[in-house]
Amino acid sequence: MNLKTVRAYNLKLSMLMFWKMEDHQAAHIYFKKWYFWATHSKLPAIVKVVKTIKYHWDGIIHYFEDRFSNGLLESLNSMIQALKVNARGYRNDENFMTMIYLRHGNLKFNLPT
Repeated sequence: MNLKTVRAYNLKLSMLMFWKMEDHQAAHIYFKKWYFWATHSKLPAIVKVVKTIKYHWDGIIHYFEDRFSNGLLESLNSMIQALKVNARGYRNDENFMTMIYLRHGNLKFNLPT
């Protein structure tokens, strides 16, 4: 039996092993083999994902070199965008920056209570 779901699940499991690799050279070799396997899987959704990964390959390799992702920046950006939407606009950029610092700057004011 050669079910499509089984092939897709095996591709997923083998990609999880890719993210656990330590050496970026070994990861590059592993990805080349995985890329060939995935593009020849005849699963359109998998092929689309694989091509997206290939397009972002330089950023993925940087992850293996530094082990940093942009998740923290994306989180901060989403909080700032929510602040902007909730306020429905600010009079000027200075007021907007002030609200960003007040809301997300973890400022300590030591005010008397």
